[in-house]
Amino acid sequence: MFKAIGTILAIPDLRQRIFFTLIALAIYRIGFFIYLPGVDVNLINSMTESQNETSGLLSFISMTSLLTGGALSQATIFSLGIMPYISASIIFSLMTKVFPKLEELQKEGESGRKVIARWTRYSAVGLCLIQSMFVVFWVSSPASGGGQALSTGGFATGLLQVLVLTAGTLFLMWLGEKITENGIGNGISLIIMAGIVAIIPASINDFSAQWQSMDVDGRPFFILKLASLLVLFFVVTAGVVFITKGQRRIPIQNARTVRGTGSQRHYMPIKVNSAGVLPIIFAQSLLIIPGVILGYFEGTQGVADLIAPGTFWYMMIYVLMIGFFTYFWTSLYYNPVEMSENMKEYGSFIPGIRPGRRTAEYLQQVFSRITLAGAVFLAVIALIPQIITNTLSVNFFVSGMLGGTGLLIVVGVALDLVDKIEAQLLARQYEGFVSSKRKKSGAGV
Repeated sequence: MFKAIGTILAIPDLRQRIFFTLIALAIYRIGFFIYLPGVDVNLINSMTESQNETSGLLSFISMTSLLTGGALSQATIFSLGIMPYISASIIFSLMTKVFPKLEELQKEGESGRKVIARWTRYSAVGLCLIQSMFVVFWVSSPASGGGQALSTGGFATGLLQVLVLTAGTLFLMWLGEKITENGIGNGISLIIMAGIVAIIPASINDFSAQWQSMDVDGRPFFILKLASLLVLFFVVTAGVVFITKGQRRIPIQNARTVRGTGSQRHYMPIKVNSAGVLPIIFAQSLLIIPGVILGYFEGTQGVADLIAPGTFWYMMIYVLMIGFFTYFWTSLYYNPVEMSENMKEYGSFIPGIRPGRRTAEYLQQVFSRITLAGAVFLAVIALIPQIITNTLSVNFFVSGMLGGTGLLIVVGVALDLVDKIEAQLLARQYEGFVSSKRKKSGAGV
């Protein structure tokens, strides 16, 4: 590994790409220290301690801040992060599978994808304007500062805050595209990962403050709790890596033989977690909406508390929705009938399975089983932060790093980054992070 790192630094082009990525991420982090105009900075430091993070709009603030590095709860120019663009991309991905015209446009090649990308950007601007209005409303509400508004400006100040928030997200979209072009890895994904990882120093400071304020009798229990969290973190991380890289490889044999070589066998890889982190995001977004709406009406606090994050009913509905969206997303991208017809057309077949209807039935059976495993995995990962928060009384940001969307995104982006760097090394005939001996031993099924 250290040899590979030395090789990376020795390659000028790759070294420049990595330095460009680091500089761009540093610029992104600077925006976390620039507050919105008209915001009372003195109230921000005490805001987190005074607010109830498990009810209504504040629940939305807490969970969204996990994906934006905490900027949303601090009212900075990058409060929205890159999430409006991600939301727009997810919406168009679903629409492409639902509407035939968009699917045809995508199949046109680079020109069609550019049109969809342009529409995605326009939609992201609209989402920015809508979400920024909610943020401005929140910073102007007494609930944001524990009884005192973070911003007391008039209409002009509110409009300026909306424009600044929108401009901040558009700048991050541009910065992410520049990282993709001139840096290493996917720029948008790296920005999201940087925001999540940035929570770690604040979590360490929180633990340090707890340790200093704790009496001598309570410190042994605190050490035990900290050790348990560290062990759980490494166990969960290993599990996430295993499932993220896990595949079911279905053997595919080509009936069209090459003279003297016999039939050609390939494999159809099916990821265990093909849906990624999207089912958790969908489930969180839909579950937050009722709490946000009920929080604006008097006499509905009891219902809002019943489905608040951490409650029994919340977790039950959460698990069911994750399972539903996992199957829904998988069904959009894997069509057993279409796949069997394509295999039949190209002269391919699964050994021991008759082409056509039997192949489609076999693929459907495989997809159902592996999707169930992926759904169970996502449900467990999503519930870990809630369980840790309820049992160990740990800050939500800390527990969020041990599971849920935060850990899945960080692990997924990190693995993708390593793969891209290794591809760059192998393209230049250098040895990558994984030795050739290990690759040979791990080849095959």
